Amino acid sequence: MNYKGLFHQIWALLSVPGKAWDEIREHGGGHDIQTGFVYPLIGLCGLSEFAGTFIGRDFSSLMFQVALTRCCAVAVALFGGFFLSAYVLDKICAKWLKWGSMHNRMLVFVGYSMVVTFVLNIVSGLFSIALLHWILQVYTVFVVFEGVRRWLGVPERLQMSFTFVATLVILICPWLIEYVFNQLSVILN
Repeated sequence: MNYKGLFHQIWALLSVPGKAWDEIREHGGGHDIQTGFVYPLIGLCGLSEFAGTFIGRDFSSLMFQVALTRCCAVAVALFGGFFLSAYVLDKICAKWLKWGSMHNRMLVFVGYSMVVTFVLNIVSGLFSIALLHWILQVYTVFVVFEGVRRWLGVPERLQMSFTFVATLVILICPWLIEYVFNQLSVILN
């Protein structure tokens, strides 16, 4: 695992998303988007959530159970949200833009567009920034917009509306899966 390259990619997407999307396009996309970017970040989000549960609390079997449940909730939400977002956006492109299936291209788009969500989940797992977490998610719009323009090549007249729809899908899918997971955890306990 090339963590130096991973952190470089994260920094590039957060600081200059347009240039980062150009580099992604020039290098042939993300041939290893899942194993080289998404899965390590999901792991870091889960680890952050697990470790953050113990900050300021006593280590007990109950806290260990809570930490594992929260870790699983975040990991399942991000993992499922990644694939669900790619699937939904692929279907939207097929209907709205009259494109054929672009599943692999959409996986790259969604994976890199979720960079803000990944980073904020890592930070909020360790520190309580609930309100700030949702406010900073707005930056996802900018990352998605640059991806829509430079990676997907959506026609200019549809870029803003597609960016809005894609951003909503990318933000809501993981949240929805985490909500369902947490509700089922409560019911099954």
